[in-house]
Amino acid sequence: MKALVLEQVNQLALKQVAAPTEVGANDVQIKIQAVGICGSDVHYLTHGRIGHFVVEQPMILGHEAAGIVTAVGSNVQHLSVGDRVCMEPGIPNPSSPEVMEGIYNLDPAVQFWATPPYDGCCCEYVVHPAAFTFKIPAHMSYAEGAMVEPLAIGMQAAAKANIKPGDIGLVYGAGTIGVMCALAALAGGCAEVIVVDVVDEKLATVNAYAGITAVNSLREDVAAIVAEKTGGRGANVVFECCGVEAVITNICANAAANSTVVLVGMPVAPVKFDIVAAQVKEITFKTIFRYANMYPKTINLIASGKLDVKPLISQTFKFDDALAAYDRALEANPSDVKIMIEME
Repeated sequence: MKALVLEQVNQLALKQVAAPTEVGANDVQIKIQAVGICGSDVHYLTHGRIGHFVVEQPMILGHEAAGIVTAVGSNVQHLSVGDRVCMEPGIPNPSSPEVMEGIYNLDPAVQFWATPPYDGCCCEYVVHPAAFTFKIPAHMSYAEGAMVEPLAIGMQAAAKANIKPGDIGLVYGAGTIGVMCALAALAGGCAEVIVVDVVDEKLATVNAYAGITAVNSLREDVAAIVAEKTGGRGANVVFECCGVEAVITNICANAAANSTVVLVGMPVAPVKFDIVAAQVKEITFKTIFRYANMYPKTINLIASGKLDVKPLISQTFKFDDALAAYDRALEANPSDVKIMIEME
């Protein structure tokens, strides 16, 4: 089959590789129809590593995908050949303590697509556990199905925030994940979400959604805007989605007393933090790592039309033009949110 392979740093190839042929009793085979390009894919391409995950051999990229079931294992009951599906890319060890506790995303042995040493899904066919494969309705496009993965991160963050109806949210960072957190916070009950960034093009995308106020912190007074929106109290829920040290260090400034701060972005180095600023407001801090049990809810939101991800798909390329798709992603065009590859 054809696959997009990261051969080594800054070297991609669209080439023939062996197709998966054995479908286990609890697995399904899927013909991929759409794959999104994630920032992690680009990072592996340009740096060959993320933290302790190092690319040491050729690896198929991609972990945001949707497709059609082409074969089912003998034990699979909830899926059939021809079903339209999207796939959760992390496969945990079924017997790990984390899985037993229901926090399977924290299993240290999870096998995650396009995270070394595991291949991803930017190829014609994959075999995947049926338990991590989810139907999508006929009116939902495969591209929207591929968007379930990044949106699930926002859903995990919103769930951790314990949003109450009518809360005011504050998101730092208008990149893909910041946008996803803002939309998930609105879906979770926030009356309004303020999104802060320094790039106008990114803010323009998120500002198009009702209920979101975009703020460029280079020109506007974030504290004054938050105070105006909250009667001077500060935001009830805050999402840090940029990993910038200055933002994290001062994260308490615009948070309300008894608020919740969810740390989503990952700084490149350890960051100092003012504990007393958090104590005097009794702020609750939470962190997330990917997601757990979020795919069904995320699919429901997109399928219902209450959360529209279509405007976030900035460019679409055919599979034969996958190298051009990555060239586009490498440009880091500030108006781009998600670059999508369609297999047919």
